[in-house]
Amino acid sequence: MEQVVVFTGLPGTGKSTLAEEVGRRLGVPVFAGDWLLGALKPHGVLDGLSRPEFLAMYYGLLETLVRRQLMLGQSAIVDCLVDDATADAWERLAAEYGGRLRVIECVCGDVDVHRQRLEGRRRGIPGWHEVGWDHVERMRAEYPGLRRECLRADAMQPSEVNVVRVLRWIGGWKDQRRQ
Repeated sequence: MEQVVVFTGLPGTGKSTLAEEVGRRLGVPVFAGDWLLGALKPHGVLDGLSRPEFLAMYYGLLETLVRRQLMLGQSAIVDCLVDDATADAWERLAAEYGGRLRVIECVCGDVDVHRQRLEGRRRGIPGWHEVGWDHVERMRAEYPGLRRECLRADAMQPSEVNVVRVLRWIGGWKDQRRQ
């Protein structure tokens, strides 16, 4: 069964690290919203968009990539911040192709460590900016957390512990490298 695995959470909580490692281990593509935006930014595509237009484009691009993977009979991993409504829509999309959605909500149980992690990182995404703590606070207000079933991965745990928990939780994964 194909799966759409979404890694969500505030910036600096380890979602990209976990998504990329799970993707590497399983041979499944990881689609990251910030990388898509970084590719569009130099072309002026984002200029002048209202917040609702921006979000519709952002999630629409990711959904298109996920849909294409499912159409090919393949799974996908998504690295982006989602709310329950977006997760519900992607769950219906996965079901449309006989797949399932699994959501991993990344958190950091210590606010001081979270801030240090965020301020100490350099993602180096071409065309995209680094985010500051003010952005995290804004996103915390905009995305209060999920109500749906999900696995919570705390960045206070070693990354390898969280990777193993995720792999166990998503279970039944079809290793696409062996097909």
